[in-house]
Amino acid sequence: MSSPAPAELAARDDEASSRSAPKPKLLGLALAVAVAVLTVMLPAPQGLSPAAKNLVGIFCLTMILWVTEAIPVAATALLVVVLQPLLQVTTVGAAVSGFMSPVFLFVIAMFCIAQVVVDSGLARRFALALLERAGGDSRRVVLAFMVGASAMSTVVSDVPVAAVWMSMALPLLAQAGAEPGRSSLGKALMIGIPVAAFIGGVGTPAGSSINILGLHQIEQFGKVKVSFVQWMALGMPLVLVLTPLAWLTIVRCFPPEMQRIGDPEQTRRERSALGKLGSAERKVIALLGAMIGLWVASSWVRAIDTTVVALAGAVVMFLPGVNLLTWPRAQRTIGWDALLLIGGVTSLAAAAGSTGLAGALVSALPDMQFWPIYAVVALLSLVAVLIHLPLPVNPAVVGVLVPPIALMALSRGQNPALFGLPVVITASCAMLLPLDAVTVVTYSKGYYRMTDMLVPGAIISAFWVLLMTAVMTWIAPLVGIS
Repeated sequence: MSSPAPAELAARDDEASSRSAPKPKLLGLALAVAVAVLTVMLPAPQGLSPAAKNLVGIFCLTMILWVTEAIPVAATALLVVVLQPLLQVTTVGAAVSGFMSPVFLFVIAMFCIAQVVVDSGLARRFALALLERAGGDSRRVVLAFMVGASAMSTVVSDVPVAAVWMSMALPLLAQAGAEPGRSSLGKALMIGIPVAAFIGGVGTPAGSSINILGLHQIEQFGKVKVSFVQWMALGMPLVLVLTPLAWLTIVRCFPPEMQRIGDPEQTRRERSALGKLGSAERKVIALLGAMIGLWVASSWVRAIDTTVVALAGAVVMFLPGVNLLTWPRAQRTIGWDALLLIGGVTSLAAAAGSTGLAGALVSALPDMQFWPIYAVVALLSLVAVLIHLPLPVNPAVVGVLVPPIALMALSRGQNPALFGLPVVITASCAMLLPLDAVTVVTYSKGYYRMTDMLVPGAIISAFWVLLMTAVMTWIAPLVGIS
């Protein structure tokens, strides 16, 4: 039931690397270099500074490298810092300060928080409680896993949530004799878990590093601050409506081939054997409760910062008498690839602002000056969904789209959050193909093919765009975003 050990994950990565063909990666590297060199050598178009034109070359190179994984994702992120001063886009100090944004520190804290939720046993207790309520009905079991993943993902990052719930689903599928690649139940569970994690991750700003990245960019480029409560007023209705809709869609597309799964009596025994809440579980509940309380309070007390609260919570875990986490364990817990990717994206976004590239991109957007709000929100949400096909890197989606959209809103005399938030929230809607890190967690187990996700993912994405439009049209003005 536990997550794979770091050594096991490293062995899998080494094995996967040895199996991967070098030719596509070499082609990806060659394409990236060729596009970047061509962009840098061409003269700057009218209205674009040489620094902004060179930044376009860096953007093209990094996006191609991230999509093709010609070199490791983390190495590409570091290359962003190397190339900016070399190509005279900005100074070394500016490139590094953009890399080490508050988002970078927030991601470190959330990886630590995710680990203590698992290590304390709280995640397992929560899962067993939901499975007991499901009573062995296969469709309700899928619902239990999706509700659990969605609920946990509101305060814990999506990738660890998907890994935790997958680790609990695999023994259940093995016990039921669900054959990878053939079992509809296996497809429903393995697709449902990451989809639910995506949905739950938009419930609060703390649910995903993408949320914090987007809020940081809206504040940086749009000069407006979205509070924790304002986000929740928009995100939680999406979670409450989309989670059951996603479940209905998935079990309709993949009806479980067996009516009953698991042994409800065994689940009750396992839950009973856990006994009362342990000391570690009580500490985690108290810590999370305090952090959520402070996050909510930050909506009125501006001195309270979301990232500072997350970091303070992470530090408390190491204190004597608390002892929820050790530093060696934390080092193994932190997903350095994701962390450096976030740094690379924020550095690129900062450079886009300082060179004037973000402003230049505004002129390339359709003229939406007289469009009604709902039409603009619907279009931006749809673009955020579809852009995952050529650019399946959620932080990059936010980094590319939010700066020019925030500036476009300012040019219309409207709140940049009104147009920026739909992009940030819908950046988590990566459900068309299993290309995102969250979906890769379950896709790697072989229970579903890449194309299996397309139909349910498209249906859920359509619901997402419609609901996002409704939320921004009707709820956003009520919480001061208009």
